[in-house]
Amino acid sequence: MAGTDSSTFVVENMTCGKCAARVTKAVHSLAPKADVDVDLATGAVVVSPAAQDEAGMARAISEAGYPARIADRGLI
Repeated sequence: MAGTDSSTFVVENMTCGKCAARVTKAVHSLAPKADVDVDLATGAVVVSPAAQDEAGMARAISEAGYPARIADRGLI
């Protein structure tokens, strides 16, 4: 669940471990030391600590081939 110390994204089209690895790589391109928790079942990706630029992070994930948006606070 997203808190003030993490950012949560809703990511589409993730179906396997390779998908999770690609999304993690996209996150690490902007935040190399971030902890990335990918939940394939729900499409949630939680990044800790919180992304400095959440819109930029969502864009990087989307450009990796997995449409992403910032999750509404409290919904995931």
